[in-house]
Amino acid sequence: MADNAPTILLIEDDPAIQKFLRLTLSAEGYQVVEAQTGNAGLLEAAQRQPDVVVLDLGLPDLDGVAVARRLREWSKVPLIVVSARGKEQDKVIALDAGADDYLTKPFGAGELLARVRVALRHAAAHRDTGEPEFRGGDLHVDLLRRRVTVADREVHLTRNEYRLLAVLVKHAGMVVTHRQLLKEVWGPGSNDVHYVRVYMNQLRQKLEPDAARPKYLLTEPGVGYRLVAGE
Repeated sequence: MADNAPTILLIEDDPAIQKFLRLTLSAEGYQVVEAQTGNAGLLEAAQRQPDVVVLDLGLPDLDGVAVARRLREWSKVPLIVVSARGKEQDKVIALDAGADDYLTKPFGAGELLARVRVALRHAAAHRDTGEPEFRGGDLHVDLLRRRVTVADREVHLTRNEYRLLAVLVKHAGMVVTHRQLLKEVWGPGSNDVHYVRVYMNQLRQKLEPDAARPKYLLTEPGVGYRLVAGE
């Protein structure tokens, strides 16, 4: 294993899931650090400064949501929640607490690894460049120049359409909740999810090859939206 391989911190108390995660990630060359409780996980996060944290919600000492909130008090490390809690509200609560992504158990090794790669790309983009730039298929978003093109054709967006897209670009590959989008685009007092749906539909009409079957701006039902990360 290379010394510069990304470090993944697993905070999981189920031995079977922990073994599955460890073997899956180690086989891809990642350095894996493990903790079985929330408090131990927070300590490992502070000491090891991992590149990604994979967090279970059902821990024996602290609820995973509390761990996420405490972690976000001092760290911006990409945080992927894995949980058997599959209800929309559970996902919303975890994402609002600071999680960047959410995987419902059971899930496959391929999906986990894909989410980890997205998290690492997201972290690298924010670490290495001032203003992020998104490329995926024919869609190109340059936030520095405030320029959006599809197949090299510049697309005009309204102020709120652009702001909505910019938030998704900054979190490309990650789930962004309705609440977060409302707060960042329309302000902290906004609570009408209908605004988000209307403007998302307008964005899809302008950016997607087929707005009815989007390939860039995906819906996470009941939770929010995800901009598919470029390769």
